[in-house]
Amino acid sequence: MHTAAPPVVPGCNGGPTVEYGRPTSPFGHVMTAMVTPFTPDGRALDLECAAGLATSLIDLGNDGLVVNGTTGEAPTTSDAEKAALIRTVVAAVGHRATVVAGVGTYDTEHSKRLARQAAAAGAHGILVVTPYYSRPPQYGLIAHFTAVADATELPVMLYDIPPRTAVAFEADTLCTLAAHPRIIAIKDARNDLHFCAEMISRTGLHYYSGDDPLNLPFLALGAVGFVSVIGHVAADRLRMMHDAFTDGDIEAARALHVALFPLHRAMRRVGGAVFGKLAVGLSWRDVGTTRLPLPPPTGDQVAAVAADLAEAGVPFSTAQFPRRPVAERRVPTNKASQTKQPVPIP
Repeated sequence: MHTAAPPVVPGCNGGPTVEYGRPTSPFGHVMTAMVTPFTPDGRALDLECAAGLATSLIDLGNDGLVVNGTTGEAPTTSDAEKAALIRTVVAAVGHRATVVAGVGTYDTEHSKRLARQAAAAGAHGILVVTPYYSRPPQYGLIAHFTAVADATELPVMLYDIPPRTAVAFEADTLCTLAAHPRIIAIKDARNDLHFCAEMISRTGLHYYSGDDPLNLPFLALGAVGFVSVIGHVAADRLRMMHDAFTDGDIEAARALHVALFPLHRAMRRVGGAVFGKLAVGLSWRDVGTTRLPLPPPTGDQVAAVAADLAEAGVPFSTAQFPRRPVAERRVPTNKASQTKQPVPIP
């Protein structure tokens, strides 16, 4: 049977032609933006816990991790803590997964120092967010990202999240940055599917969904994977959804996507970092609370998120790791919500 050739779209600014087929991925397909474990008082990193969490996340189905991102509370960790976390996670996962380190700030020189530090600590790539608060013009963005990309030999993933940074990439800016040999990917959390589709077709950048509710739509537009928060407890299902879609089983992919709706709802209740730590605490072990200005969840929020996890079929387990058992975190006493087993996956 004759198979039609994949469509071809001209690259921007005379760049490489984009051919559509099964997407390849430079950093992995299922990546989780990992929370940063702290000691119970929140004053120090718990590096032993971080190593165990990283290993658990890879066992669950992640083939990449982002450390020192927003979900990892990078605004509240010191440069020394960031370096220690990278070294710990790289040592824990070995060659089983890609470790990408967040290094973006609103200070270009500081971002360059963090990039060099990440390279020295063994990171496989760097994630660089648009400078927040200062709202630079587009030519300022080009100068900033070029300087950070030139600071090391590591591949760069851009991070576009204008709801938090108050500045968004324009199309011509992304086309310019895509010509840099080390800027190869982007985490997109701007909630603009039309812009995403146009940039995938024009830039040749490897696109990652940065917003879990849009993971499946992003695949349909040509994205290569996800940088997820729900991947802390659902990387196995994200992997199945990705593989089903790329294998052409759209109905199975859609069923898996719909089954994850309770986790999307849970994340909206408390935000990404708080949800990540709470979900890990309920399903694996306590990883400490968030540092201010992110407060710990209230008892009502814990109960609501626990119910969402149960509805999504995330099992609760406290037997393996006895430190500060989940029972002490005011988990709801509804036995059904604590014992519900994973739902069958189509």
